[in-house]
Amino acid sequence: MRFQHYKGGIYELVCEATLESDLSTMIVYRAANGSIWCRPREVFFEMIEVDGKQVQRFTPMEE
Repeated sequence: MRFQHYKGGIYELVCEATLESDLSTMIVYRAANGSIWCRPREVFFEMIEVDGKQVQRFTPMEE
């Protein structure tokens, strides 16, 4: 599944993973340039404020 970051980048969700140190759920995702990233699930899907509006950090894209 692909997502668009609020700053415009397009990312592909690769998988969910478990962080060994505290067993929290991480989202593993790939940027258009092939780099691999991860961030906590709560952060990936959280709402943030941009220019006074609440928006999703990553918005799902239509396939």
